[in-house]
Amino acid sequence: MYVIIMGCGRLGAELATKLEEDGHEVSILDIDKLAFDHLPPSFSGKKILGDGTDQNTLRRAEADRADAFIAATRGDNRNALAAQVARHVFQIRRVGSVIFDPIREEVYHGLGLRTINPTKIEAQLLRELIEKEDGAE
Repeated sequence: MYVIIMGCGRLGAELATKLEEDGHEVSILDIDKLAFDHLPPSFSGKKILGDGTDQNTLRRAEADRADAFIAATRGDNRNALAAQVARHVFQIRRVGSVIFDPIREEVYHGLGLRTINPTKIEAQLLRELIEKEDGAE
């Protein structure tokens, strides 16, 4: 599977590394060339300097042949816009987006975007962590 990831912060870099380890072809985009330092030296996928909301950048990433697109920046609006461009302009079937604001995530999810809300997930995991009895693993 060919996957494009927008955002090479800790999340995007970790996801790119794991997908490549699983045998997928991966391209990762970021507007900051220093962000690619989050990738391990062993990463052999394409690193593309550019904005994933820009159609020309997505063409350079060969979005027309991508099987999946993930928007994983810290910007909810950029992630939602890039996901929409990937889905509707480039007809990428599998599109996922990180949306940090829980209310905004519900709205985008309701509009048909596949979303993940780290805020809700982390809150749930932390709640479970402190509610465990001492010594329970």
